[in-house]
Order: sequence, then C-alpha cells, then structure tokens
Amino acid sequence: MKPRVSVVIPTYRRPDYIERCLKALLTQEFPPDEFEILVVDDGCDEETRQRVAEVQQQAESAGHSGYTIRYIEGLGAQHPGHGPAAARNIGWRAANSAIIAFTDDDCIPEQRWLRTGIATFQDDIAAISGRIVTPLPARPTDYEYTAAQITKSEFSTANSFYRRTVLAAVGGFDERFRIAWREDSDLYFTLLEQHEKCIFLYDAAVMHPVRPARWGVSLTQQRKSMYNALLYKKHPILYRQHIQRSSPWRYYSTVGVLLVTLIAILCHAWLLTIIAFAVWLIMTLLFCAQRLRKTKHTPAHISEMLATSALIPPLAIFWRIWGALKFRVFFP
Repeated sequence: MKPRVSVVIPTYRRPDYIERCLKALLTQEFPPDEFEILVVDDGCDEETRQRVAEVQQQAESAGHSGYTIRYIEGLGAQHPGHGPAAARNIGWRAANSAIIAFTDDDCIPEQRWLRTGIATFQDDIAAISGRIVTPLPARPTDYEYTAAQITKSEFSTANSFYRRTVLAAVGGFDERFRIAWREDSDLYFTLLEQHEKCIFLYDAAVMHPVRPARWGVSLTQQRKSMYNALLYKKHPILYRQHIQRSSPWRYYSTVGVLLVTLIAILCHAWLLTIIAFAVWLIMTLLFCAQRLRKTKHTPAHISEMLATSALIPPLAIFWRIWGALKFRVFFP
C-alpha cells in the first residue's frame, strides 16, 4: 500500500540537524506505515548517510516498526552544492505518495504536523502552507532577528504541502535558484498565476530555531539579492505585491553619496569631500541605528553592526546588478 504522504528534506552537510529533524518526525501522531521520509543529500556526505541509517536502526531497535526513511544522493557528487531546489525536485519525483510535505533539515516538526496537514486537504486544494515558529531571546542579534522573519514568509518550504500532480504540472522548483532563497516564492507565485487554490494552515506547525552564525554573516547574506532579480523577472507584479513594493532607495542613495566622496577625493575637491563623507556617515549611522533598534546592544554586536552597515549597501547593490545582468532583466 502506498503511503499517504511523503516528507522530503533536502540537506547539505548538517548531520546533527538532520538527525534532530528525523527524530522529531518519528514522534508524529500519524501512522508510521502511512508516510515515508526522503532525505536528499545535496552534499553526498558520508556522515549524513550514517546518521540517517542510525536513526532508522534506533527506531527499529526501540520497537517502532513501520517507518520508512530513504537516503537519496543529490547532485552533489557531480555538482557540489547544486541547491535545495534541485534536491527537492529529486525528492518529490522519487516519492510514492500523492501528497508531498516539505521541511528543512534544521526544522523540528510538531507532533500533529502531518496529521493536521493531511486532514485539511480537499479536492480543490493544490497546496498548504503551515506556521513556522522561531524562538528568539528578548534581545536577539541582527542575524537572529532577520532569520526569524521566515515566520512571516508565504509558502516557505520549511513547512508546506503540495499535491504531486500539481508539482508535476509546473515542473517543480526552478533549479536556477541555487541557494535557499526565493525558490519557494517562485513556486507559490506560479500556482497563484495558474489560479490554483493555496491556503495557510495555522495548526500545522514546525519549529525553526536559528542556527549559530559567524561574525559578519549579514555580508554573505547579500548574495541572495541576485535571486531577487530572477524572481522579479518571472513574476514582476507578484514580486512587487508580496516581496518588495519599491526599489531599495536607501542603498542606492548611500552608494551614490559614497561614489561622490571618492570622486571628490580624486579631484582634490576637499570641501565636497567633507560634505559628501559627512552625509554618507550620517546615512550609515542611521542604518546602523535602525538595525540595533530591536536587537542586542553588547559592544561586540554594536561594533559588528557599525562595520557591516558600511559594507552592506555596496554589496547589496553589487549583487542586485549582478543578478540583473545574469538573468537579463531590468531590476531597479
């Protein structure tokens, strides 16, 4: 008998997290023989393979029979880090169920997650998005605060259910999204444009704790802006309605003033240099103050915010322009 739902989890060299996620799935209030778990390893990591096998063995030794956990190699052997979009496509295409549930390796599905999601599916529903819970300290870091915004996202693949026929009809996820960014919005927008019924289900919840991050992580995060251009190219109207209603004028103006400062220095226009630099400094300090408004105020965090606030605008604009060139779209 085929399972009622297949849970697809892409992973990339995070054995501790995938083990935690799998153990949470083994506590689901859902018959074990009615769902399967597919771990798609985009890193083709031997430790990850062993952890998945160990969880399966632990479940069997504890008398929890009926669970099916399948380890699938992604494209990492030929194309390292091909991305979660490609890994999810491999997963749902290998699945045996009519309903595909997606979550991430760093998530912890609540015990009623599958039961609630499957019970809500009706004939006219194409997809369901569930609630994401991200616990934060009273004063989080800027990275933690930003990461927690996933709780406001629409149809994040950290917690979503799709009919397999719907995924097949649209070709699944666009594998040009090579990192975990906007590939889920792209699929959601595609379904909206085809007038498919997509609903939000509050009671189907997963916990998404924030992973530890190194100093200056906000700088490497700016690379994601490149894929905003691809999403805008494919869905310009929905992008403006759901993602970004106007151009990032703050970044453009800050970079513009910085360029004026550099040009003034080269031209030995010292008065203009002082004025432009003062304007750039004020804009940078205001940006830093905005980021600190809801985050922690330790000396180490403040110094990180000062340094990264100066570097983020040019990096963000660089990746924005790179994305526009790469995907051949005018992306203001």
